[in-house]
Amino acid sequence: MESGRIIGALARMLRDVGQAEELAQDALVSALERWPAAGLPDKPAAWLMTVAKNRALDLLRQRKLHQDKEGELVYEVEGQLRAAAPDLDAAVEAALEQDIGDDLLRLVFAACHPVLPTEGRVALTLRLLGGLSTDEIARAFLVPEATVAQRIVRAKRTLAEARVPFEVPRAAELGERLASVLQVLYLIYNEGYSASAGAEWMRPALCEEALRLGRVLAELAPDEAEVHGLVALMEIQSSRARARVGADGAPILLLEQDRARWDQLLIRRGLAALARAERLGRGLGPYGVQAAIAACHARARRADDTDWGRIAALYDALAQLAPSPVVELNRAVALSMAFGPAAGLALADQLRDVAALRNYHLLPSVRGDFLAKLGRHAEARAEFECAAALTRNLRERELLLARAAACGAEALERRP
Repeated sequence: MESGRIIGALARMLRDVGQAEELAQDALVSALERWPAAGLPDKPAAWLMTVAKNRALDLLRQRKLHQDKEGELVYEVEGQLRAAAPDLDAAVEAALEQDIGDDLLRLVFAACHPVLPTEGRVALTLRLLGGLSTDEIARAFLVPEATVAQRIVRAKRTLAEARVPFEVPRAAELGERLASVLQVLYLIYNEGYSASAGAEWMRPALCEEALRLGRVLAELAPDEAEVHGLVALMEIQSSRARARVGADGAPILLLEQDRARWDQLLIRRGLAALARAERLGRGLGPYGVQAAIAACHARARRADDTDWGRIAALYDALAQLAPSPVVELNRAVALSMAFGPAAGLALADQLRDVAALRNYHLLPSVRGDFLAKLGRHAEARAEFECAAALTRNLRERELLLARAAACGAEALERRP
């Protein structure tokens, strides 16, 4: 629980995320060695921070002894020591209160720096801020542990070689850098919510980590509407977790879910976060609009009560804010629910030649749904079979093949 805070504080002192993580781990190892014999300290967090900072100061001493301005630099180190000397617990507790928010925020921006490739940002964020081991990250994304370890090592090396400053960006670049941070959390959450591959429909641990980090970021950046928008989206989506999977692990689609199983506390938290985003008065961004769409579902007690007209309008707004083929595909679904399957199919057909969707299994899946509703069951079966061949998620493949079989049976019954 304390590792992210400790790493943040040490990275501020050392300007090196890799060394900060190593020293934080040393402090945790010391605790494992000493606490069973000596007992738990009155203030465990302060104890860990004190040990870690003292080791960081030792390292700074060694560094600075190799520099020319030895007297001036040693004076700086000794000043840091004196600040912590009389009452280490009290000093560290005060430092935690004063600096912890800034330190964590600096660490977030460092781990999600655009100089890193996306997979490097995701791995480093889960490692430093989520506290996940390389093995846990590897299992979450179904890649070899060695691959994740290499990504993390490369990310740390890249940050060091690029001399990335360990600081919150200035106002001029804050928006761009914050967008990178939010993208990483969004990617982590989405992978947990609908796993891209493997035998499970969801990976709840990833959703929980992304939501936890989002909540932390919302406290650290309370005036950023898109932070609250993303948190609102994750809270509301997470409220459906228990209803999305059957007792046998099979997926349950949104309109078929038992809404009594939706978590009302998470829904209230999500709606409150959305209200905070709206109160900032700058208009909703892409994450906020997606949260507003999720809120429409959350407010409907029954699937038939869903305001599909408003959802379609919100997707129109999202297409203006963040145009993409995937948004257009989701807009097609909203149009079909609001104005009939023919309207959705007309838009989905326009996406068939879009290169980005050529191997995207949800395009034939969505088209199959529209065709089935229009009574074109043989065509629908072919689309569901195509979607099943494209997905890498076992549970989703089983669902799609079942829908294909149902369409096939329906087509046989209707054959003259």
